[in-house]
Amino acid sequence: MSTTALSIDDYLADAARRRDAIWPADVPRDVVYPLGEISIGDHVRTWAEQTPDATAIAFYGREVSWRELDDLSDRAAGWLAAQGIQAGDRVGVLLPNSPQFIVAFVGILKLGAVHVPINTMFRELELRHELTDADCTALFAVDSMLDVLGNVIDETNVRSVLVTSAYEMAGDEPTPPAPAATSSERVTDYAVWSDLEGVSPAPKVDVDLDALAALNYTGGTTGLPKGCEHTQRHMLYTAATALSGNGLREKAALLCHVPIFWIAGEDFGILNPIVSGGTVVLLARWDATAVMKAVEQYGVQMMIGTVDNYLEIMDHPDAATTDFSSLHSPLAMSFVARVDPEVRRRWREVSRSDGVLREAAYGMTETHTCDTFTYGLQTDNWDLSGEPGLCGLPVPGTDIAIVDPATGDLLPTGERGEIIVRSPSILTAYWRRADATAEAIRDGWLHTGDTGFLDEAGCLHYLSRNKDMIKVNGMSVFPTEVETFLCRHELVDVAAVVPRPDSSKGQVPVAFVKPVEGATIDPEELRAWAKTQMATYKVPEVRIVEDYPMTTTGKIKKAELAASLGD
Repeated sequence: MSTTALSIDDYLADAARRRDAIWPADVPRDVVYPLGEISIGDHVRTWAEQTPDATAIAFYGREVSWRELDDLSDRAAGWLAAQGIQAGDRVGVLLPNSPQFIVAFVGILKLGAVHVPINTMFRELELRHELTDADCTALFAVDSMLDVLGNVIDETNVRSVLVTSAYEMAGDEPTPPAPAATSSERVTDYAVWSDLEGVSPAPKVDVDLDALAALNYTGGTTGLPKGCEHTQRHMLYTAATALSGNGLREKAALLCHVPIFWIAGEDFGILNPIVSGGTVVLLARWDATAVMKAVEQYGVQMMIGTVDNYLEIMDHPDAATTDFSSLHSPLAMSFVARVDPEVRRRWREVSRSDGVLREAAYGMTETHTCDTFTYGLQTDNWDLSGEPGLCGLPVPGTDIAIVDPATGDLLPTGERGEIIVRSPSILTAYWRRADATAEAIRDGWLHTGDTGFLDEAGCLHYLSRNKDMIKVNGMSVFPTEVETFLCRHELVDVAAVVPRPDSSKGQVPVAFVKPVEGATIDPEELRAWAKTQMATYKVPEVRIVEDYPMTTTGKIKKAELAASLGD
C-alpha cells in the first residue's frame, strides 16, 4: 500500500488511541471464542453433548434440539457421502428459511464439503449461472423450485438432488401460523427429506478450518455474481466478534427473518446461534405479529430488521401488550427509513425495554459482513448526532483505513475516500477469478469500492458505493449524506437521491422525497431549507413521490428513479 506522511502502522495506532476513549467497557478488546477455534460441526456436537435437549431451532411450533440437529446433520452428511460427495466438492442449498437449511449447512461442513447457498427467488439464468459456476454436483432443493430447476439441471453437473417442502419441519399446529407456501407438481425420482431417516450417519471427519467451506455469491453489481471463497475460520471469527460486539455471550436467543441464503442471514440465523449455543427463532419472512410473539415466548435477545420493520411494530395494536424486556439488541438496517432520535425515542417508548434501537454494522459478502459494531455508542444519541452514515467501531481483530481510490495513499481523519478492510474473515479469493481477486485484495487489504471516512473518534462512516457517487462540477456528492440531511426535516419521511446528467455541471443530485403521512411538501421550500443544511453544490432538485419502486430485499430501486429522469 502506498502512503504519504504516515505509515500504515502509525495510522492504525493513531485510530486505535482515539477509539480507546469511547470503547464500551463490556466489549472485549480481543476475539473471544466460547468453545475455542473448533469446527462448526464440533460446535454442534459439543452443544449436543452439553445441552442435548435445549432448543437449537424454533420454527413455527417445532423446536429442534441440539441432539436432533446433530443427528440430522450427521445423516445429511451421510446422504452426501453416499452420493460420492467428498471434502472440497460443492453442494448447492436451494432452500428457504427452514430447519432443513441449517441441517444441510451443518451436514455439508461436517463432511468438509463446500456450502453454496442459492437464492430461492432466482429464475433460470441466475440458477444456471451459480450451479455451473460453482460446479455443484449435489443439491438440497425446495419443491417450489423444481420447475425452474428442471429447466436447467441438464446443463449442470448436478447428479444428486434431495427435495423438501418449505414447512416440512414446522409443527403440526404452527404458532404463529406459517405463511402460505407454493410447491411444484413436477414428479421426480429425487430423494426426499424423509429418506434421511434411513441414512447411516457419516463418521466424524477432521476438518481443516482454513479449507474452502462456502461460496457466497455477491449481488452481481458488475456482470454476473462472483463466488466469495470463505472458510470455517472466517465463519467462527465473524460469529464470535458479532456476539461480543453486541454485548452477548453464550446461549443467546436470536430471531432471524432475513433469508439465510444471504450472508447476513447466515451470520445472524445460523452462525451466531451455533457458536453461542443458543436458540435461533427462524421465520420464513417478516411478520410483525410473529416477531412479537416470538420475542415474548423465547426471550429473544437480538434481532435484525429494517427500520420500516420496527416502525410497523410500533404501529401494531399488539405492541402495547407485548413483553419486549429481553430484547437487548434490536438492530436496524436503514435501507429506506432511517434510525433517527425520534424513531429511537418511539421504540423505547413502545417497547418499554432497555434495548436501544441502533444501526447493525458495516459489512459485505467479501468480508463475511459484521465488520463494525455500534453497541455502547448511544448515550445522548451520540451515534446519531454527528455526520451521516456512522457504522461504529471495527470489531476486535479488524483494521479499517481510508485511502485515495486513485493513488492508494492513506487519507487523514474526516477525509472521504475508499474504505479498505483487513480482517481474519475477508474472502480468500473470488472463485476462479484471479483477475478480480488481484484487483480487490492488495497487500492483505480488501479494497471495498465503498466510499466513507473515519471520524475523530475512530468510527467508520459509510457514504456510498464509489459507482453511486455524484460529481457536480468535479465535486463529490454522496447520496447517503444528502438523504440523511433531508430526513432531518420534520416533513420528510424518506428521501432517495440519484444523479441527473447536466450539460454544464456534469451531474446534479435529484431527491425523490416522500412526505410524512398527511404532510404536504413544497419542493422549492424544501430546497431553500436544504441550503441552510449543506453546501450549495449538494442541494438537490426535489421530486415529491408517494411511493418508490422496491426490490424484494426492501431497497429502493434507484436505477429506476434515475432512468425516469431521462438523459
